Amino acid sequence: MQIYMVGGAVRDKLLGRPVNDHDWVVVGATPEQMLAQGYLPVGRDFPVFLHPETREEYALARTERKSGRGYRGFVVQSSPDVTLEEDLSRRDLTINAIATSAYGESAGGIFDPYSGAKDIEARVLRHVTDAFREDPVRILRVARFAARFTDFSVAPETMALMQAMVQAGEVAHLVPERVWQEISRGLMEAQPERMFAVLRACGALAVLLPELDRLWGVPQRADYHPEVDTGLHTMLVLGQAVQQQAPLAVRWACLVHDLGKGTTPADVLPRHIGHEQRGAKLVRQVGERWRVPKECTELAELVAAEHGNIHRSLDLSPAAVLRLLQRCDALRKPERFAQALWACECDARGRWGFEDAAYPQRARLQQALAVVLGVATGPIAAGAVAAGKKGAAIGQAVDAVRVQALAATLNKPPL
Repeated sequence: MQIYMVGGAVRDKLLGRPVNDHDWVVVGATPEQMLAQGYLPVGRDFPVFLHPETREEYALARTERKSGRGYRGFVVQSSPDVTLEEDLSRRDLTINAIATSAYGESAGGIFDPYSGAKDIEARVLRHVTDAFREDPVRILRVARFAARFTDFSVAPETMALMQAMVQAGEVAHLVPERVWQEISRGLMEAQPERMFAVLRACGALAVLLPELDRLWGVPQRADYHPEVDTGLHTMLVLGQAVQQQAPLAVRWACLVHDLGKGTTPADVLPRHIGHEQRGAKLVRQVGERWRVPKECTELAELVAAEHGNIHRSLDLSPAAVLRLLQRCDALRKPERFAQALWACECDARGRWGFEDAAYPQRARLQQALAVVLGVATGPIAAGAVAAGKKGAAIGQAVDAVRVQALAATLNKPPL
């Protein structure tokens, strides 16, 4: 039995990056031997075990053979006869196909049959073997690694292989959960814009998220969007979310906030009348298709529908501000509303020349919400009931007091 540290732990160590997780491969062992030494079985599709003390994963060396389309179409073989080189050959990128011995005289030395260390030095993302084409998830992984390792480029031959995979229809067979898993992880990387650049370059974005892909080449009004192109604007907005260290839900909202602009009729461009409601519908459809978590979809749908009104909120009357807060369900979900304002600020700053511009709408609407929440509605409702009011009239009485409170705070006439 020989044990090797492999994959990302070795890669990150060579890159001088922090190593958070260790992956181990065991060569020359059987499941029975692992169990006899106290390892706990956890693998569902192939033999993986937890170390009895560290609880780190140890996988038996294995090979994979394509047996069908998509991410799960593989036959896995694990036996004591599988060599370390054979195990490494099934990995996606050369930088992830490096091993180091865990014990013995060779401990610390690297085993690098596919020149991954050289590609680390050259800052290149390169596939290991032609078997790369058998798993379309690897396209997403390459794109995600491009977002993480911002000084790496995709090898031309790897890009050509990914393009061929897309043309062969492999990407269409990806399961929604795996797509979201990779995209969501990529959104939290250092430069998620690079992930979408890679997906566009190989053609995968047009298959996976055509609603976003079609934004490139869609013009906008130059007086408000100096960058003109809607796809470019979306990437600038996403970049602002990264700069502000926004959470996943905000980054997702930033990515899909303008999907409606891709459906604007050509004869009205570069104006985008009504794109907000069209975009909210598309966000909901994408969320259902990819099985995006509910909290991400709800925030993104809200931002898509209301970001224009939030941008214009400085000019709204107190009554209109209250209606905006109510449409956003801000009184019941103030934390989500705060995230919506965060995404809108990223949207406003995601334009050439506006990167450091002030966005007073965010503070003003947060103040407005605090004022509305501070109104004691119980006595107002009780007074309305005592005056003989019923149903909607009670709510109108409460809203009238809220509007007056907003007018006093915002220094504007109520209506």
